[in-house]
Amino acid sequence: MKKYLYVIKTQIIKSMTYEFNVYGNIIMQTIIMITSAYFWRALYKGQGMVGDVDAESMLTYVVLSSVLSVLLITNVERRIEKSVEKGTVATDLMKPINLFGVYFAEDIGAVIALVFQNMLPILIIGSLMIRVPVMADVHDLPLFLISVIESFLINWLIAALFGMIAFTAVNIDALIQVKKHLLRLLSGSIIPVWFFPAGVARVLESLPFVYIYQLPLSIYIGRGTRAEHLRQMGIQSIWLVILAAAFLIAQKKAAGKVMVQGG
Repeated sequence: MKKYLYVIKTQIIKSMTYEFNVYGNIIMQTIIMITSAYFWRALYKGQGMVGDVDAESMLTYVVLSSVLSVLLITNVERRIEKSVEKGTVATDLMKPINLFGVYFAEDIGAVIALVFQNMLPILIIGSLMIRVPVMADVHDLPLFLISVIESFLINWLIAALFGMIAFTAVNIDALIQVKKHLLRLLSGSIIPVWFFPAGVARVLESLPFVYIYQLPLSIYIGRGTRAEHLRQMGIQSIWLVILAAAFLIAQKKAAGKVMVQGG
């Protein structure tokens, strides 16, 4: 455990040194957040409720979505890609520490740094320029926090599974960008799934993506009852177990393939 804690500490220090990336991410997320706010204000003009959500709740959704996007940044795909591209993956797998555990620790360290570097500035900007994101029911805070933790784990597992493509495709830069934007769309980060046609919404709700953004955000703004939230969190937990099992299987197959072929 001390090894992984050291990796987390090292990654925090490393993340603090790249100031340009910090400013760039803040500017990008601010632009997306403000543009989305103007879009929803125009959509709700003259209307009280749309999709069982009022305008103020939707603006809270926008601010929290931008804040949550900071916590859901992963680098595991690129780490896998670089390891395979450089040919160091075989020796990395032989080290007395789990390679993917190191990647996970690095992402945890990066997220801790981003909480102070990006999340707080974005939250302050959103509160001043759009709306203070007040939670609908503070009693649901434990559900929200648990859901956020599970959403982070689901997002990381999807990224790690996607990164496994590098073992056969080597260069997956373009695919990473496609996956990133597609996931934001399908997860309800930009447009909640409940605004989609009923048939499309049902399909998307059967996939794990909506449990990354939409579920915790729905809990925060109070859309739905507590019983509905608990049911959806149960589904979220099931997806977490499925993805974790799939990741363990993929990890063993990838390690076996590397050891046989020599990297």
